[in-house]
Amino acid sequence: MPASSGSKSTTKASAKAAQDAPENYDAALRELEELVSQLDAGQLPLEELLGRYRRGAELLNFCRGRLEAVEQQIKVLEGDSLQPWEDD
Repeated sequence: MPASSGSKSTTKASAKAAQDAPENYDAALRELEELVSQLDAGQLPLEELLGRYRRGAELLNFCRGRLEAVEQQIKVLEGDSLQPWEDD
């Protein structure tokens, strides 16, 4: 039975998202810093500016998600509450 066009577009969108996803937090942060520099330079045509702004928003969400995941792992390790730093 052939796949419907709806499932094809969903598959293509998923493949594109996976391809565009950064390898890790550090790679996302580097790309985000590069995009900010390009946007700050103010030398981009409007369409490119918008596309890079969108990419920056995606990267920002990726980084926030990673940081939240790490924070949750730390809370689990610390018994669901962050412990104050003790300076000996």
